[in-house]
Amino acid sequence: MYLRNMNNIAVIKQSVVDQIDSAQPQLKELALKIHANPELGLQEFKASSWLAQYLTEKDFAVERGICDLPTAFRASYGKGKPAIALLAEYDALPGIGHACGHNLICTIAIGAAIASKQTVDQSGGRILVIGTPAEEGYGGKIVMAHKGAFSDLDAAMMVHPDTVDIATSMALSCQHMKVEFFGKSAHASANPSDGINALDAMILSFNNINALRQHIKSTARIHGIITDGGQAANIVPAHSAAEFYVRAADDAYLDELIQKVLNCFIGAATATGARFEYTPDNLRYASMCNNMTLAQLYVDNMRIIGREVKFPQSTIPLDTGSTDMGNVSQLVPAIHPALAIAPKSVSVHSPEFATAAASDDGINGMCDAAKAIAMIVVDLLSNPETLRKVRDEFKQLK
Repeated sequence: MYLRNMNNIAVIKQSVVDQIDSAQPQLKELALKIHANPELGLQEFKASSWLAQYLTEKDFAVERGICDLPTAFRASYGKGKPAIALLAEYDALPGIGHACGHNLICTIAIGAAIASKQTVDQSGGRILVIGTPAEEGYGGKIVMAHKGAFSDLDAAMMVHPDTVDIATSMALSCQHMKVEFFGKSAHASANPSDGINALDAMILSFNNINALRQHIKSTARIHGIITDGGQAANIVPAHSAAEFYVRAADDAYLDELIQKVLNCFIGAATATGARFEYTPDNLRYASMCNNMTLAQLYVDNMRIIGREVKFPQSTIPLDTGSTDMGNVSQLVPAIHPALAIAPKSVSVHSPEFATAAASDDGINGMCDAAKAIAMIVVDLLSNPETLRKVRDEFKQLK
């Protein structure tokens, strides 16, 4: 059952806007409560419980602990197809809390889902909120994708707080690497010649990587920290360890770059005599595949409520990062727009951005994004031609 009359669609969209305006006090309370109780990835027990409870009270069928992740959940309203998923993130960062604005991401999804119930009632289909823990560092969506959480969806959407309003997200592919060197301990003053310095091997590796950076593509990134550099200054370090992230615009170049980075470590091992070990991480963040049809709908619906959004971005900006939403976008038509809640002078992942995530601009942006996403649901469920365009574009890119 589809609503083909454009006047009816306009009426439903206005109703969506009105519902989110009415729910703003409750959504604000939820966003600020999650902000005031920051939880790290896979530990978001309060946030996931509050979100699941709120959806239960709004007549959604809620499954908790899906995909063997205790803080993941799936909430659904309606039956059958089309099935549109709104993704919620709610993990915080160590030391600086919700400096990535995930408290707003989840309430955008919640607000849009609640306002979409009327659309589902009138046009059929199903709306889902999928709670995805541990975006920061662990890649919860990657695990969930492997376990089929995003199969049988027609579209997936989420909106990320930022300092700009942009309809497309140019996230990089990202590989996490754990590396170690094993040497031989000795007294650093009495008999240093008996030792093999694992820390020297690690420092050489950093120097090698610094030299490599001059010769990689401008959109690629390599960065890391030493997590073990030895136990005492008078002992030749027998062990050193580090963690690195290697990022690139596509998986093919990421594979090439990873091998070059490994060569930096292998060269250091050869120079020092230390043994090198690399533990590959199978949780790779994929690049973002933006569905331009959905992105245009986001721009159009944001314009309805008076917010101008840039579209599209033709190149990858130098300040881009990575997200496990990229892995979802490889499986289903998806968007991950950026929502301005702070001035451009404020950096995401900073204490200032954490403050913005609880500000009036943050709450107002949250409501604007929820309205736009809920109106996209109206477009998708009310017009089979629009949904066909979304599907056709996705198929052409695969």
